[in-house]
Amino acid sequence: MDFEPTDDQVALQTELRRFLAERIDHDARRAIAEMPGAVDRDLWRELGGMGVFSLTLPESAGGVGLGFAEATLVFEELGRAAVPGPLVGTFLAAGLDVDLAASAAAGEATVGLCPVGEPAFVEHLPALDALLVVDEGGVALAEPPAGARPVDRPLDPLTPVAVVEALPAGRPVGDGDLARELRTRAALLAAALQVGLATAAVEMATGHANQRVQFGRVIGQFQAVKHMLADAQVQVEVARAAVQAAGVELDDAAAGHQEASAARRAVDVARIVASRAADRATRACIQVHGGMGFTWELDAHLYLKRALVLDAGVGSPEDAKDALAAAL
Repeated sequence: MDFEPTDDQVALQTELRRFLAERIDHDARRAIAEMPGAVDRDLWRELGGMGVFSLTLPESAGGVGLGFAEATLVFEELGRAAVPGPLVGTFLAAGLDVDLAASAAAGEATVGLCPVGEPAFVEHLPALDALLVVDEGGVALAEPPAGARPVDRPLDPLTPVAVVEALPAGRPVGDGDLARELRTRAALLAAALQVGLATAAVEMATGHANQRVQFGRVIGQFQAVKHMLADAQVQVEVARAAVQAAGVELDDAAAGHQEASAARRAVDVARIVASRAADRATRACIQVHGGMGFTWELDAHLYLKRALVLDAGVGSPEDAKDALAAAL
Protein backbone atom coordinates (compact mmCIF):
# COMPACT_ATOMS: atom_id res chain seq x y z
CA MET A 1 0.00 0.00 0.00
CA ASP A 2 1.59 3.28 -1.19
CA PHE A 3 0.41 6.49 0.47
CA GLU A 4 2.70 8.83 -1.50
CA PRO A 5 0.83 10.89 -4.15
CA THR A 6 1.88 10.10 -7.70
CA ASP A 7 2.95 12.72 -10.23
CA ASP A 8 -0.44 12.41 -11.93
CA GLN A 9 -2.29 12.95 -8.66
CA VAL A 10 -0.21 16.02 -7.87
CA ALA A 11 -0.84 17.37 -11.38
CA LEU A 12 -4.60 16.80 -10.94
CA GLN A 13 -4.63 18.71 -7.67
CA THR A 14 -2.44 21.52 -9.02
CA GLU A 15 -4.59 22.07 -12.11
CA LEU A 16 -7.80 22.19 -10.09
CA ARG A 17 -6.19 24.61 -7.64
CA ARG A 18 -5.22 26.88 -10.54
CA PHE A 19 -8.74 26.79 -11.99
CA LEU A 20 -10.41 27.53 -8.66
CA ALA A 21 -8.00 30.38 -7.88
CA GLU A 22 -9.06 32.04 -11.12
CA ARG A 23 -12.76 31.26 -10.73
CA ILE A 24 -13.49 31.65 -7.01
CA ASP A 25 -12.33 34.62 -4.97
CA HIS A 26 -13.63 36.91 -2.23
CA ASP A 27 -16.11 38.69 -4.53
CA ALA A 28 -17.23 35.51 -6.31
CA ARG A 29 -18.21 33.84 -3.03
CA ARG A 30 -20.39 36.77 -2.07
CA ALA A 31 -21.99 36.87 -5.49
CA ILE A 32 -22.81 33.16 -5.22
CA ALA A 33 -24.40 33.76 -1.82
CA GLU A 34 -27.05 35.87 -3.59
CA MET A 35 -27.90 33.15 -6.14
CA PRO A 36 -30.81 30.74 -5.55
CA GLY A 37 -29.63 28.10 -3.12
CA ALA A 38 -26.12 29.61 -3.22
CA VAL A 39 -25.21 27.54 -6.30
CA ASP A 40 -23.52 28.96 -9.38
CA ARG A 41 -24.89 26.77 -12.17
CA ASP A 42 -22.20 27.86 -14.62
CA LEU A 43 -19.48 26.89 -12.16
CA TRP A 44 -21.29 23.59 -11.49
CA ARG A 45 -21.21 22.74 -15.19
CA GLU A 46 -17.54 23.70 -15.40
CA LEU A 47 -16.73 21.38 -12.51
CA GLY A 48 -18.73 18.64 -14.19
CA GLY A 49 -16.85 19.20 -17.45
CA MET A 50 -13.57 18.83 -15.58
CA GLY A 51 -14.69 15.43 -14.26
CA VAL A 52 -15.05 16.46 -10.62
CA PHE A 53 -18.38 14.63 -10.15
CA SER A 54 -17.53 11.68 -12.41
CA LEU A 55 -14.05 11.17 -10.99
CA THR A 56 -14.59 7.65 -9.67
CA LEU A 57 -16.87 6.42 -12.45
CA PRO A 58 -15.29 3.92 -14.88
CA GLU A 59 -14.26 5.27 -18.26
CA SER A 60 -16.71 2.86 -19.90
CA ALA A 61 -19.49 4.80 -18.17
CA GLY A 62 -18.13 8.17 -19.26
CA GLY A 63 -16.19 8.78 -16.06
CA VAL A 64 -12.56 9.58 -15.33
CA GLY A 65 -11.78 6.11 -13.98
CA LEU A 66 -9.92 7.19 -10.84
CA GLY A 67 -10.49 6.35 -7.19
CA PHE A 68 -11.10 7.88 -3.79
CA ALA A 69 -7.38 8.51 -3.38
CA GLU A 70 -7.82 11.15 -6.09
CA ALA A 71 -11.23 12.23 -4.81
CA THR A 72 -9.70 13.28 -1.49
CA LEU A 73 -7.22 15.52 -3.34
CA VAL A 74 -9.99 17.06 -5.45
CA PHE A 75 -12.29 17.71 -2.50
CA GLU A 76 -9.44 19.18 -0.49
CA GLU A 77 -9.05 21.80 -3.23
CA LEU A 78 -12.80 22.44 -3.34
CA GLY A 79 -12.67 23.03 0.41
CA ARG A 80 -9.59 25.24 0.14
CA ALA A 81 -11.52 27.48 -2.27
CA ALA A 82 -14.67 27.27 -0.10
CA VAL A 83 -16.75 26.35 -3.16
CA PRO A 84 -20.45 26.60 -2.20
CA GLY A 85 -23.02 23.99 -3.12
CA PRO A 86 -24.07 20.37 -2.51
CA LEU A 87 -20.75 18.93 -3.66
CA VAL A 88 -20.92 15.67 -1.73
CA GLY A 89 -24.51 14.83 -2.66
CA THR A 90 -23.96 15.52 -6.35
CA PHE A 91 -20.77 13.45 -6.38
CA LEU A 92 -22.48 10.49 -4.72
CA ALA A 93 -25.55 10.69 -6.95
CA ALA A 94 -23.34 10.51 -10.05
CA GLY A 95 -22.25 7.05 -8.97
CA LEU A 96 -25.73 5.59 -8.44
CA ASP A 97 -27.86 3.58 -10.85
CA VAL A 98 -30.49 6.31 -11.27
CA ASP A 99 -31.75 8.38 -14.19
CA LEU A 100 -30.26 11.53 -12.72
CA ALA A 101 -26.75 10.11 -12.48
CA ALA A 102 -25.54 11.26 -15.90
CA SER A 103 -26.82 14.79 -15.32
CA ALA A 104 -25.16 14.90 -11.90
CA ALA A 105 -21.87 13.65 -13.35
CA ALA A 106 -21.96 16.37 -16.02
CA GLY A 107 -22.76 19.11 -13.51
CA GLU A 108 -26.16 19.67 -15.10
CA ALA A 109 -27.99 18.64 -11.93
CA THR A 110 -27.46 19.42 -8.26
CA VAL A 111 -28.34 16.76 -5.71
CA GLY A 112 -28.60 17.26 -1.98
CA LEU A 113 -27.84 14.74 0.75
CA CYS A 114 -29.88 14.50 3.92
CA PRO A 115 -30.44 12.02 6.75
CA VAL A 116 -33.97 11.06 7.69
CA GLY A 117 -35.31 13.31 10.43
CA GLU A 118 -38.43 15.08 11.66
CA PRO A 119 -37.97 17.91 11.13
CA ALA A 120 -35.26 17.64 8.50
CA PHE A 121 -32.77 20.35 7.57
CA VAL A 122 -32.13 20.53 3.83
CA GLU A 123 -29.21 22.56 2.49
CA HIS A 124 -29.28 24.52 -0.80
CA LEU A 125 -32.94 23.58 -1.34
CA PRO A 126 -33.84 26.27 -3.94
CA ALA A 127 -31.06 24.98 -6.21
CA LEU A 128 -31.70 21.24 -5.84
CA ASP A 129 -32.92 19.01 -8.65
CA ALA A 130 -33.19 16.01 -6.34
CA LEU A 131 -32.44 14.89 -2.81
CA LEU A 132 -30.71 11.73 -1.59
CA VAL A 133 -32.35 10.65 1.66
CA VAL A 134 -30.35 8.23 3.79
CA ASP A 135 -31.36 6.23 6.83
CA GLU A 136 -30.21 2.99 8.42
CA GLY A 137 -32.44 0.86 6.23
CA GLY A 138 -31.69 2.28 2.82
CA VAL A 139 -31.40 5.19 0.40
CA ALA A 140 -34.12 7.00 -1.54
CA LEU A 141 -33.99 9.58 -4.31
CA ALA A 142 -36.69 12.19 -3.76
CA GLU A 143 -38.01 15.32 -5.39
CA PRO A 144 -37.00 18.52 -3.58
CA PRO A 145 -39.55 18.84 -0.76
CA ALA A 146 -42.25 21.49 -0.97
CA GLY A 147 -43.53 23.60 1.90
CA ALA A 148 -40.09 24.13 3.42
CA ARG A 149 -39.37 27.05 5.72
CA PRO A 150 -36.08 28.84 4.99
CA VAL A 151 -33.86 29.58 7.97
CA ASP A 152 -33.52 33.37 8.11
CA ARG A 153 -29.95 33.37 9.33
CA PRO A 154 -28.18 30.08 8.60
CA LEU A 155 -24.90 29.45 10.34
CA ASP A 156 -23.01 29.60 7.04
CA PRO A 157 -24.22 32.30 4.61
CA LEU A 158 -22.96 30.16 1.73
CA THR A 159 -25.04 27.18 2.92
CA PRO A 160 -28.71 28.21 3.00
CA VAL A 161 -30.88 25.83 5.03
CA ALA A 162 -34.59 25.06 4.93
CA VAL A 163 -36.62 23.21 7.57
CA VAL A 164 -38.93 20.45 6.33
CA GLU A 165 -41.40 18.85 8.70
CA ALA A 166 -41.28 15.53 6.84
CA LEU A 167 -39.15 14.44 3.90
CA PRO A 168 -40.88 12.91 0.85
CA ALA A 169 -40.63 9.13 0.64
CA GLY A 170 -38.97 9.20 -2.76
CA ARG A 171 -37.98 6.18 -4.82
CA PRO A 172 -35.83 3.54 -3.09
CA VAL A 173 -32.45 3.16 -4.81
CA GLY A 174 -30.62 0.95 -2.35
CA ASP A 175 -30.73 -1.01 0.89
CA GLY A 176 -28.87 -0.70 4.17
CA ASP A 177 -25.59 -1.76 2.57
CA LEU A 178 -25.77 1.13 0.12
CA ALA A 179 -26.69 3.48 2.97
CA ARG A 180 -23.57 2.42 4.87
CA GLU A 181 -21.44 2.80 1.74
CA LEU A 182 -22.76 6.30 1.04
CA ARG A 183 -22.31 7.28 4.66
CA THR A 184 -18.66 6.19 4.54
CA ARG A 185 -17.99 8.01 1.28
CA ALA A 186 -19.76 11.15 2.45
CA ALA A 187 -17.68 11.13 5.63
CA LEU A 188 -14.44 10.90 3.66
CA LEU A 189 -15.37 13.67 1.23
CA ALA A 190 -16.52 15.97 4.03
CA ALA A 191 -13.24 15.32 5.85
CA ALA A 192 -11.31 16.24 2.70
CA LEU A 193 -13.32 19.47 2.40
CA GLN A 194 -12.44 20.29 6.00
CA VAL A 195 -8.73 19.70 5.35
CA GLY A 196 -8.98 22.20 2.50
CA LEU A 197 -10.79 24.75 4.66
CA ALA A 198 -8.18 24.33 7.39
CA THR A 199 -5.37 24.77 4.88
CA ALA A 200 -6.88 28.00 3.56
CA ALA A 201 -7.36 29.29 7.11
CA VAL A 202 -3.74 28.64 8.09
CA GLU A 203 -2.50 30.25 4.87
CA MET A 204 -4.64 33.33 5.48
CA ALA A 205 -3.56 33.60 9.11
CA THR A 206 0.11 33.13 8.29
CA GLY A 207 -0.02 35.77 5.58
CA HIS A 208 -1.60 38.25 7.97
CA ALA A 209 0.84 37.41 10.76
CA ASN A 210 3.75 38.16 8.42
CA GLN A 211 2.35 41.57 7.51
CA ARG A 212 0.53 42.95 10.53
CA VAL A 213 2.80 45.21 12.62
CA GLN A 214 2.15 45.73 16.32
CA PHE A 215 4.50 47.22 18.92
CA GLY A 216 7.03 47.82 16.16
CA ARG A 217 7.20 44.16 15.06
CA VAL A 218 5.20 41.92 12.75
CA ILE A 219 2.93 39.85 14.97
CA GLY A 220 4.28 36.62 13.45
CA GLN A 221 7.45 37.19 15.48
CA PHE A 222 5.58 36.87 18.77
CA GLN A 223 5.90 33.43 20.31
CA ALA A 224 2.20 33.04 21.13
CA VAL A 225 1.21 33.62 17.51
CA LYS A 226 3.97 31.32 16.24
CA HIS A 227 2.87 28.50 18.51
CA MET A 228 -0.81 28.91 17.63
CA LEU A 229 -0.13 28.68 13.90
CA ALA A 230 2.41 25.88 14.28
CA ASP A 231 -0.05 23.80 16.30
CA ALA A 232 -2.77 24.40 13.71
CA GLN A 233 -0.46 23.43 10.85
CA VAL A 234 0.59 20.21 12.59
CA GLN A 235 -3.05 19.22 13.03
CA VAL A 236 -3.77 19.99 9.37
CA GLU A 237 -0.88 17.80 8.20
CA VAL A 238 -1.99 14.92 10.42
CA ALA A 239 -5.56 15.26 9.14
CA ARG A 240 -4.40 15.41 5.51
CA ALA A 241 -2.37 12.23 5.96
CA ALA A 242 -5.32 10.47 7.62
CA VAL A 243 -7.76 11.51 4.88
CA GLN A 244 -5.50 10.56 2.00
CA ALA A 245 -4.64 7.23 3.62
CA ALA A 246 -8.34 6.49 4.13
CA GLY A 247 -8.96 7.19 0.43
CA VAL A 248 -6.26 4.70 -0.51
CA GLU A 249 -7.72 2.12 1.86
CA LEU A 250 -11.20 2.55 0.39
CA ASP A 251 -9.78 1.92 -3.08
CA ASP A 252 -7.88 -1.13 -1.85
CA ALA A 253 -11.04 -2.49 -0.22
CA ALA A 254 -12.96 -2.01 -3.48
CA ALA A 255 -10.22 -3.96 -5.29
CA GLY A 256 -10.37 -6.77 -2.73
CA HIS A 257 -6.94 -6.05 -1.23
CA GLN A 258 -8.29 -4.80 2.08
CA GLU A 259 -11.09 -5.67 4.47
CA ALA A 260 -14.02 -3.27 4.01
CA SER A 261 -14.42 -2.95 7.78
CA ALA A 262 -10.79 -1.81 8.15
CA ALA A 263 -11.27 0.80 5.42
CA ARG A 264 -14.40 2.10 7.14
CA ARG A 265 -12.50 2.44 10.41
CA ALA A 266 -9.79 4.42 8.59
CA VAL A 267 -12.47 6.76 7.27
CA ASP A 268 -14.00 7.14 10.73
CA VAL A 269 -10.61 8.12 12.18
CA ALA A 270 -9.97 10.56 9.33
CA ARG A 271 -13.41 12.12 9.82
CA ILE A 272 -12.76 12.83 13.48
CA VAL A 273 -9.21 14.10 13.00
CA ALA A 274 -10.18 16.37 10.07
CA SER A 275 -13.07 17.88 12.02
CA ARG A 276 -10.82 18.76 14.93
CA ALA A 277 -8.10 20.14 12.68
CA ALA A 278 -10.56 22.34 10.80
CA ASP A 279 -12.03 23.67 14.02
CA ARG A 280 -8.56 24.45 15.42
CA ALA A 281 -7.24 26.08 12.25
CA THR A 282 -10.27 28.21 11.43
CA ARG A 283 -10.56 29.51 14.99
CA ALA A 284 -6.83 30.30 15.02
CA CYS A 285 -7.27 32.26 11.78
CA ILE A 286 -9.96 34.43 13.34
CA GLN A 287 -7.90 34.97 16.48
CA VAL A 288 -4.78 36.00 14.56
CA HIS A 289 -6.84 38.61 12.71
CA GLY A 290 -8.17 40.01 15.99
CA GLY A 291 -11.43 41.95 15.85
CA MET A 292 -11.20 42.11 12.06
CA GLY A 293 -11.56 38.32 11.95
CA PHE A 294 -15.24 38.53 12.85
CA THR A 295 -16.23 41.01 10.13
CA TRP A 296 -18.25 40.13 7.03
CA GLU A 297 -15.61 41.69 4.77
CA LEU A 298 -12.97 39.10 5.70
CA ASP A 299 -13.32 35.46 4.61
CA ALA A 300 -11.99 34.06 7.89
CA HIS A 301 -15.45 33.55 9.38
CA LEU A 302 -16.62 31.71 6.24
CA TYR A 303 -14.01 28.99 6.76
CA LEU A 304 -15.05 28.47 10.37
CA LYS A 305 -18.76 28.41 9.55
CA ARG A 306 -18.35 26.00 6.66
CA ALA A 307 -16.24 23.69 8.83
CA LEU A 308 -18.97 23.67 11.48
CA VAL A 309 -21.73 23.01 8.93
CA LEU A 310 -19.79 20.03 7.54
CA ASP A 311 -19.93 18.45 11.00
CA ALA A 312 -23.67 17.88 10.55
CA GLY A 313 -25.58 15.51 8.30
CA VAL A 314 -24.73 12.15 6.76
CA GLY A 315 -21.34 10.78 7.83
CA SER A 316 -20.82 13.22 10.70
CA PRO A 317 -17.95 13.01 13.23
CA GLU A 318 -20.50 11.86 15.82
CA ASP A 319 -21.46 8.99 13.55
CA ALA A 320 -17.77 8.14 13.21
CA LYS A 321 -17.27 8.13 16.97
CA ASP A 322 -20.28 5.85 17.45
CA ALA A 323 -19.00 3.47 14.77
CA LEU A 324 -15.55 3.28 16.30
CA ALA A 325 -16.98 2.74 19.78
CA ALA A 326 -19.18 -0.09 18.47
CA ALA A 327 -16.15 -1.73 16.84
CA LEU A 328 -14.16 -1.84 20.10
